[in-house]
Amino acid sequence: MLPLWFIYALYAASVFLALALLALPPLAVLPTLASRRRLIQWVARASLTLMGMPVRVRWRVPLPDPCIVVANHCSYLDGVVLAAVLPPRFDFVIKREMDSVPLAGFLLRRIGVQFVTRGNRSGGSRDTLRVIRSAARGGSLAFFPEGTFHRQPGLLRFHTGAFAAAERAGAPVVPLAILGTRRCFAPGSVLPRPGLIAVTGLPPLWAAPGHPDSAAVLRDAARAAILAATGEVDATGANA
Repeated sequence: MLPLWFIYALYAASVFLALALLALPPLAVLPTLASRRRLIQWVARASLTLMGMPVRVRWRVPLPDPCIVVANHCSYLDGVVLAAVLPPRFDFVIKREMDSVPLAGFLLRRIGVQFVTRGNRSGGSRDTLRVIRSAARGGSLAFFPEGTFHRQPGLLRFHTGAFAAAERAGAPVVPLAILGTRRCFAPGSVLPRPGLIAVTGLPPLWAAPGHPDSAAVLRDAARAAILAATGEVDATGANA
């Protein structure tokens, strides 16, 4: 007799894969970006619900429009959670390596994500400039400013790109605290488990006008807010 945890893992993987495959044909033909994003939002919500991972969302204040959302990153589930809870107007900013993953790359391109290059100075600079211009035109963006996650619990150092974009655009930064995804699908694990996921939208932050390093100050303030709200270990040993 198969253990219950193994049966659940097969069930969860089947649900997620089935919904992803069912979404591909309409993603290929839906004519507008907004309609494709609404579809993905529905798929993300349905997947998490059917997998026994309900998402509880609490906004401390209404989400500004436009704004830049920054969230902690500790599991592959985090992107699905953001797709489920954020309005379809958001562009997701993610590492370019995901563009080469066959199924994921197609899906991400169809919902208009903005890929950024890391480890290549010229490519990274072009991508950063493109993202800044998008924010300056009034776009709402969602970032995982840590850029990655590790097996060990803890909040990593934040990159400054999201905060430079907010500074240039004059847009508020909304820190988002995600709890529960690490327990539901731990880094390095192939076996998910059911559980509650909690998302808290914290009060918006703005860059200080005229400050010589306002993007870094904004980065540190957002990181401190997420660190306090999640109770995560400071993986840098100090503030970012």
